[in-house]
Amino acid sequence: MTTEELEQLLAQQPIALLHRLARGRVQRHFRAGKRRLIEVLLRHSAENRAGFESDLMTLIGEKPVQPAPAPPHATTVRKSKLSAPPYRLGKRPAGPESQEPGITLATWLEGLGVPSSLQPFIPDAWQENAIAKLRESDVVVSVPTGSGKTYVAVEAARRAIAENRTVIYTSPLKALSNTKYTEFSKIFGADQVGILTGDRRENRQAPLLIMTTEILRNLLYDAGGGEIDVRLDTLGLVILDESQYIADPERGVVWEETIIFCPSQAKLLLLSASIGNPHDIADWLTSIRQMPCHLIKHSTRTVPLRAGYLHPNGKLSPLFRTVGIPHGHQGHLHPEAKRLFAQYEDETQPSGRRR
Repeated sequence: MTTEELEQLLAQQPIALLHRLARGRVQRHFRAGKRRLIEVLLRHSAENRAGFESDLMTLIGEKPVQPAPAPPHATTVRKSKLSAPPYRLGKRPAGPESQEPGITLATWLEGLGVPSSLQPFIPDAWQENAIAKLRESDVVVSVPTGSGKTYVAVEAARRAIAENRTVIYTSPLKALSNTKYTEFSKIFGADQVGILTGDRRENRQAPLLIMTTEILRNLLYDAGGGEIDVRLDTLGLVILDESQYIADPERGVVWEETIIFCPSQAKLLLLSASIGNPHDIADWLTSIRQMPCHLIKHSTRTVPLRAGYLHPNGKLSPLFRTVGIPHGHQGHLHPEAKRLFAQYEDETQPSGRRR
């Protein structure tokens, strides 16, 4: 349905139904009036229109059916029958959508894959803003997974290397560091990229060095004690990927010390999809560093999520009836996924418990 039709349908619903629809979607929805709540729900529906409409129709289908008023001189019906619930307690009726066939596997897979090389890449406004802000300040990037954080890191590194500055890229895992080493070697050239981990030490004088955050912290410790293993006087950019690890009870101190001991001439770029308080992190960086820190944040998913179920026998099925992921109703499960669930349960339960 169009946005106008959706708005009209929402306006026809009681406020209690709108509050149920807002649960898990809109914070403090209980404080909003009906008009304001409809505006917020319409904005939210843009992220997953199919799932939103499906949830709405399910809630509409759950509303008790009001009996039509009896015409004059009609036979009187006892009050006990009129006041009876339209369905038995403990049994929840399935919404209208549960009777509709689910999407096909081809529809669910449609659009997945690598974009055509003929299609020009156009960076998002937040990506261009992050790269521009790195010229004058540290930057914290807090955006959803798949939004393009790596593009910011690559372009910022490219610019720093062009200015004859060293770039250090850190990740929390050796496996991820190895992956980034391979990826960046293809982008910048093998001679321009080195790696320093507990297992590998290759091309350590390269302008772009990949390492774990612990390795960088140790290098900064050594530099503070007069032992120089990697040239830090030319360091122009430090990229801390998966920087939400700063909140880790055991390893978070590594990120804190790395930020504190980072040379003042180097810009800091923190990347994460799951920092819960990015404003606090940006304010903290501003308070301890000689330059301000700019926060780049948005919550719209560039790449929408889709849910599927892969049976051990290799059968793949959409998990829900819709392409998008609905919220909180079992009636949204795809019929084929239900069948595969039942098949797996039958195959794995002890023979005495099978029906």
